[in-house]
Amino acid sequence: MEISPSASTAGVTERRGIPGASFVEDVETYLKQSGLDVNSSLGFLQERLQQYRVVEMKLLAQQRDLQAKIPDIEKCLDVVAMLEAKKTAGEVCLKKALITDFEVAEGIYSRSKVEDNDSVCLWLGANVMLEYSLEEAKSLLDKNLENAKASLEVLVGDLQFLRDQVTITQVTVARVYNWDVHQRRTKQAVKEPES
Repeated sequence: MEISPSASTAGVTERRGIPGASFVEDVETYLKQSGLDVNSSLGFLQERLQQYRVVEMKLLAQQRDLQAKIPDIEKCLDVVAMLEAKKTAGEVCLKKALITDFEVAEGIYSRSKVEDNDSVCLWLGANVMLEYSLEEAKSLLDKNLENAKASLEVLVGDLQFLRDQVTITQVTVARVYNWDVHQRRTKQAVKEPES
């Protein structure tokens, strides 16, 4: 028997591909409407919990990536702002070179002398680096920072929605299981006086 996701989520919305869970008020009605027996229903709900956990792991990984990316973008913005400040202060006109340490790879730094600071090179990803004027770099970095913060905000909302769905599904599992135990005890109590 194929278990239909609509059996447990009828009328419940989803958020960005995360299926919604419905609270089961009356277990007997739920089982009749879904056309499932108790074991099939519990199996479906456990499968749904596993799906939620997989999605949660993916969202948490995305959240970690964004939380690491935002400080990097802010650091780049600080460097661009510092270069703009030095440029407007006239230090470049005096031919004073900027000596700085920069990160080549994680934990590996190199010292450099920056004589022309009218432009900067930014990594775009996929081993691509482009040279931008300071104004263009600031604009691009500001946009990237804004997008990263907005994405993080949406991701936090998705995680909260997901946690709510996990809670609802766990409560539903408990309600179905407890209903089944109650039904078995009732049947057993009816049989005992007869024997």
